[in-house]
Amino acid sequence: MKQVSHLNRFIVGYATGVSLLVLPACTSAQSARPAASASAVQSISAADRAEGAKAHPQLLAEFGGAETGTQAAYVETIGKNIAVQSGLSNARGDFTVTLLNSSVNNAFAIPGGYVYTTRQLVSLMNNEAELAGVLGHEVGHVAARHAAKRQSAATKNSIIGVLGTVLSGVLLGNSQLGQVLQKGFAQGSQLLTLKYSRDQESEADRLGITYLKRAGYDPRAMSTVLQSLAAQNALDARLMGSSNQVPAWASTHPDPASRVRTALSYAGATAAGTTNRDTFLTRISGLTYGDDPRQGVVDGRNFVHPDLRLAFQSPNGFYMLNGTQAVTIAGQSGKGQFTTGAFSGDLDAYIRAAFAGLTDTNQPKIDPGTISRTTVNGIPAAYATQRVNNGNSQVDVTVFAYQFDATHAYHFLTIVPAGSASVFNQMYSSMRRISATEAGAVKPRKLVVITARSGDTVNSLAQRMAYTDAQLDRFLVLNGLTASSRISAGQKIKLVTY
Repeated sequence: MKQVSHLNRFIVGYATGVSLLVLPACTSAQSARPAASASAVQSISAADRAEGAKAHPQLLAEFGGAETGTQAAYVETIGKNIAVQSGLSNARGDFTVTLLNSSVNNAFAIPGGYVYTTRQLVSLMNNEAELAGVLGHEVGHVAARHAAKRQSAATKNSIIGVLGTVLSGVLLGNSQLGQVLQKGFAQGSQLLTLKYSRDQESEADRLGITYLKRAGYDPRAMSTVLQSLAAQNALDARLMGSSNQVPAWASTHPDPASRVRTALSYAGATAAGTTNRDTFLTRISGLTYGDDPRQGVVDGRNFVHPDLRLAFQSPNGFYMLNGTQAVTIAGQSGKGQFTTGAFSGDLDAYIRAAFAGLTDTNQPKIDPGTISRTTVNGIPAAYATQRVNNGNSQVDVTVFAYQFDATHAYHFLTIVPAGSASVFNQMYSSMRRISATEAGAVKPRKLVVITARSGDTVNSLAQRMAYTDAQLDRFLVLNGLTASSRISAGQKIKLVTY
């Protein structure tokens, strides 16, 4: 979590349980054809290039910036190689492929030749063909103009904000929070949903598989990476607890588990091609895994940010998702976000600005009413709660802000059913400063690739995972293995260590 930014347009990411803030698909002739063939190469239009170039720095800011070094260069090479198979251009230099410093499992592409994947999603893959398949899938969405079609449909139905979407499906039935939450919760959470239809998702799978075949990769890789995504989603749901199962709203695309067999059928059970497994694993070794401490670290119910020197704890029964610019807190009884904003030294003005930012300029601002002052673990704080109409129901919106120094303040923005604002009191009171020693003890996890030795088993290797819980489950999902899998001497294996 860093600073709040605004992306006022939309695109959709890969089927990983988390969606993105992005750019509208282009309307040029370049993208008008649903699936360009390799022999019918088009040219990326100047308008698309301009739109992509404008959105690119915003997307980098939203997703932790671009990784550099050998891993990023490798991903760039594979991405360009597969992108030219789409027919959007036959020049590798027309594509900009970026490895993002984000702990969110996601990938996406935007018009203008811009293709992205996060380091977390790359860490989940097990061979080069899977990487090419994921990036080809996203390029396929652009080639088929899916984002433009979905945005048109969403505009007719009034797009809801990030946690507005969350709440409409989990907390408040099908009612829409509209503009009240669109801006307040959309900023930085990386959870804005503009879902592709199942038909569009299937088409992108088919296009990605077609691109794999053209590039000489094993087209079955699309099926295996979808299987890994499904396994990761299931593991995340188990780790969050039965009361916090990842709901349908959390996926920008239909469930990857439902697409595994279809993708395999399209690829052909006896398909041939390269996977470059060992090369891939060797090249990605050393990637940061999970949260980057520079953006703060979620560990169960605890969040600690060594650079900002702060920590807090989510309530019992809630889980957290750390974004580049905000931390989302979610549970069955409420949703929230921890972030920051411009601060001039006046906490009352800061809170009023946070409430005002929940509505567009052409709508009445939300008056927070009475702002109360308090101190939390020695930190000056202030808070206000306002009841807001939401269709046929009411919700309580709270802004709880903390002044860390003369120029820096941070706040929680939460929403609950009317009358239950106290559900987050435990979290508000847990905010604290951390010492230099505590900050220095926060270390990043790293993905390392080892060569198995004789006698290694899934159980013995899983014990080396840098987690205190679910070591075996995490190890199996990370490596695409099952509990009955046998490890052979000389086999390359992924581990997560400090």
